[in-house]
Amino acid sequence: MDNHVLEPSLYVIKGIAILDNDGKRILAKYYDPNTLSTAKEQKAFEKNLFNKTHRANTEIIMLENMTCVYKSNVDLYFYVMGSNQENELILVSVLNCLYDSISQILRKNVEKRSLMENLDVVMLALDEICDTGIILESDPTAISYRVALRNDDIPIGEQTVAQVLQSAKEQLKWSLLK
Repeated sequence: MDNHVLEPSLYVIKGIAILDNDGKRILAKYYDPNTLSTAKEQKAFEKNLFNKTHRANTEIIMLENMTCVYKSNVDLYFYVMGSNQENELILVSVLNCLYDSISQILRKNVEKRSLMENLDVVMLALDEICDTGIILESDPTAISYRVALRNDDIPIGEQTVAQVLQSAKEQLKWSLLK
């Protein structure tokens, strides 16, 4: 019997992926350079993962020496991967944070079209949750608050014409009401 004990590590997450209902990648980040290091390996793993999970009625799967937890909604599949020794509850906590923060960002309209329209904010949320495999935050409200963009915060050079006109209207309205 081998009494091999692994040292605790902050590097918990091996990867996070969001796939559509055809198994195509929408967003994926892999944090372990020793696991799935090439795009070809990642695509093959994602295809295998989707084929094993899209009809299953479970929340967890062991695949290629990784523990994968997942959740599906309408036309999206959310995956969080960790090592085969990783605590599943921690992985589920990250998965729930990812899903709930995206749900708040998209105002409960979690589907492919709205996710693609807000992909920049979703990528920011993913970076706020996990960095290089280390879990940074698990509170979806804090994540959605951090990534929320307000028109006041966007420099004029990056605003659209409609945003600039709306801002000018609001400033004019407030100056007339004084």
